[in-house]
Amino acid sequence: MKVLFIGDIVGSIGRDTLEDYLPRLKRKYQPDVVIANGENAASGRGITKKIFQDLLFMGVDVVTMGNHTWDQKEIFDFIDDTDYLIRPANFSDDAPGKGMTSVTKNGHTLSVINLHGRTFLPPHDDPFKKVTELVNEAKELSPLIFVDFHAEATSEKIAMGWHLDGEVSAVVGTHTHVQTADARIFPNGTAYITDVGMTGPYDGVLGMKKEDVLYRFKTNMPVRFEVPKTGRSVLSGFFVELDNQTGKAISFERVYINEDYPFKG
Repeated sequence: MKVLFIGDIVGSIGRDTLEDYLPRLKRKYQPDVVIANGENAASGRGITKKIFQDLLFMGVDVVTMGNHTWDQKEIFDFIDDTDYLIRPANFSDDAPGKGMTSVTKNGHTLSVINLHGRTFLPPHDDPFKKVTELVNEAKELSPLIFVDFHAEATSEKIAMGWHLDGEVSAVVGTHTHVQTADARIFPNGTAYITDVGMTGPYDGVLGMKKEDVLYRFKTNMPVRFEVPKTGRSVLSGFFVELDNQTGKAISFERVYINEDYPFKG
């Protein structure tokens, strides 16, 4: 099975960039499943039903979330009605939605798990304990298991990679919006990258208008960060090929596209 993961989609620029490049990425990589993190898709804060449906129409199979899951109130109206939008599994058991889903393509089933870190982020239940429970459940369907760990701290994400080495097919980090250069396959067959990066404005700061962020750093005064609506863009992703029988990663490739690193199809 071939899986393409798209890093945090930020605002309209991120959505437009995905719509532009996804058909070309599909021709190049021929993925069976496309996963995208959509927690910043609605102007940098959460996701709406229309945006979620637009992502599915573009060819995304599963949308994962993160710390901005509840920023758009309307998510409460539809998250329980779909199998293909998941929020971090270690949120409260009383929270709507679910943290794991599965997709079957060409006779093979891939389970997708979403987790939330606890370091430098709002506290939630233990992601290490929760993921162990879910992996055991997922293995009853298939050895093919993909994990999006939405976390701030590099150390926490690397620790999760080691925790799940040999237990899942891939662990990708999201949230920090900057793609890391540490992609690898761990000794027991789990593909890993600390952060996939974002898909959105290229000339801002983590997808936000640079003027707002600079003002905050220079003055320490409160300011509402906004996502640019025009400008250059970047697409960040991670592609991995998996062994259908063992669930182990065979190969991987970082995807990073902008004017400085143009697409090579």
